Amino acid sequence: MGARGRGCASEAVSRGAAAAAGGGEGAQDPEWGPRAAGPVPDPSSMASWAEPSEPAALRLPGAPLLEGFEVLDGVDDTEEEDDLSGLPPLEDMGQPTVEEAEQPGALAREFLAATEPEPAPAPAPEEWLDILGNGLLRMKTLVPGPKGSSRPLKGQVVTVHLQMSLENGTRVQEEPELAFTLGDCDVIQALDLSVPLMDVGETAMVTADSKYCYGPQGSRSPYIPPHAALCLEVTLKTAEDGPDLEMLSGQERVALANRKRECGNAHYQRADFVLAANSYDLAIKAITSNTKVDMTCEEEEELLQLKVKCLNNLAASQLKLDHYRAALRSCSQVLEHQPDNIKALFRKGKVLAQQGEYSEAIPILRAALKLEPSNKVSRTRLGRAGLGWAGLASPCSCLLLVIIAVPSSDLPTGETAAPALLELMGIGRTTES
Repeated sequence: MGARGRGCASEAVSRGAAAAAGGGEGAQDPEWGPRAAGPVPDPSSMASWAEPSEPAALRLPGAPLLEGFEVLDGVDDTEEEDDLSGLPPLEDMGQPTVEEAEQPGALAREFLAATEPEPAPAPAPEEWLDILGNGLLRMKTLVPGPKGSSRPLKGQVVTVHLQMSLENGTRVQEEPELAFTLGDCDVIQALDLSVPLMDVGETAMVTADSKYCYGPQGSRSPYIPPHAALCLEVTLKTAEDGPDLEMLSGQERVALANRKRECGNAHYQRADFVLAANSYDLAIKAITSNTKVDMTCEEEEELLQLKVKCLNNLAASQLKLDHYRAALRSCSQVLEHQPDNIKALFRKGKVLAQQGEYSEAIPILRAALKLEPSNKVSRTRLGRAGLGWAGLASPCSCLLLVIIAVPSSDLPTGETAAPALLELMGIGRTTES
């Protein structure tokens, strides 16, 4: 029943109750007029007018009372809920936290996240290892080593299968069995720095800037253009401990020292004087280390000649690096074994002259010039040293030194004597046209 119906029914009940209280028959209803005499309705029946279960029309005067109504206390005027006992049980979706519930659209996003399918995983990117952190030397594993394999250590002799190519794919070198001592600078830096990060049995691709390959000079064998970056495919085959120097025979020492010296020569030709000096040092160490093996006199002499060569080459590298004190020590060691070694005399005199030790440089350069009178370089160095010494002594002493050092057949005469003597002293022409 609507609100209007309930209001009218209540009003009718109130009026009926008032009439009953006012004296029975002949009672006057102010709105409905005289009411017919009859039995007084039961109050319980009157109460049923308040909330009938179904809508009913109002009772008109003289109409019989409606029967069969029941009082429904506490029942709302709403439809009964549907019976949900037959549905499957609901799943517990979890209760959102207070913070999540306060965020706009939090429940909707949670629902969408639960219903949307998970995206397919993206393919893993190629894993390149930036060895030095500057992007110029990178390595990627192509074939991992077998389970349980180990990495080589510095000083071990490793054997690799090397395929070397330019950036455009041109193959420039392939070495199926390249052996070298790890960390001894026997090979280009790209190999020396990347192989220690590989497992035995692993194959890796290495991309290297020219800085870690053959540099601005390139290489003749194998032919590598200047400033060429390289791609190296390397398979680490074996890694074994290096030789025990004390147990090497004479010929084994000679072979090892020669390999180190040749590596130093290759570095020197590429103007990498630091690596060259390192290789010459290793060669000298292989020659001079203690031995527990007897050697013949011929082997000892061969080792001595090889040591002199390495010391001279070491001095040349040290001069290129402006390491004058170190170069002076190397030359002095050569002269201890061979006092008349022309290269050592010349380099020692040069170092002393550059350090301003003219009184020591002049006799050494004179000795070099006596051993090789036709050496114009020694003669020029002697003249310059004499000129430097003359600044501390007298011009006559300098001139006398040049005259003594130069063979009489080469001394100038006549009007051209003075300019020629100055040229011999290392000054050159006094005037230029």
